[in-house]
Amino acid sequence: MSDKKVITHTSDNELTHSMAHYLLTIHKLKEEKGYARVTDIAKELGLTKGSVSTALNNLKKRELVLEDESKFLSLSELGHEEVHRILSVRTLMYYFMKDILGVEDGVAHKDSCLVEHLLSDETRKGLFKFMQNVAKDPKKIKLKTELQADSFKNHEEFLEAQKGDKYL
Repeated sequence: MSDKKVITHTSDNELTHSMAHYLLTIHKLKEEKGYARVTDIAKELGLTKGSVSTALNNLKKRELVLEDESKFLSLSELGHEEVHRILSVRTLMYYFMKDILGVEDGVAHKDSCLVEHLLSDETRKGLFKFMQNVAKDPKKIKLKTELQADSFKNHEEFLEAQKGDKYL
């Protein structure tokens, strides 16, 4: 791990969903082709080269992306750490939604992508520990919550009753 602070939460550094996708795309292109260029990223994401260049400049300023003299892009050590964090959140959330919540595969894929850059390291680690415990012995897991969901007839009644929680 580098000496630089690893991005821990989107509110800590304002890493957006699109920034996460630029990092993931660079990672994917480097893995598949051995290189990544602005034109490759634009094609992969269906964007203009100009908008990709603008976004990449922001990622370079954050020291997540490097560009060599030949205009080939790569992830910095911090960028690699962030990609692996994003991918681990996406993977954990996908299987949690699909296997634990019973969400349809396509929805689980889409929703895990939407939250992949939002979770804190603490939540990611907690989710991993939960999934690890489920994998070890699914029948042994005892869940406990302060949310008194059993006091509602259904989800619609719960929605109607929302006035916020003590944490909001």
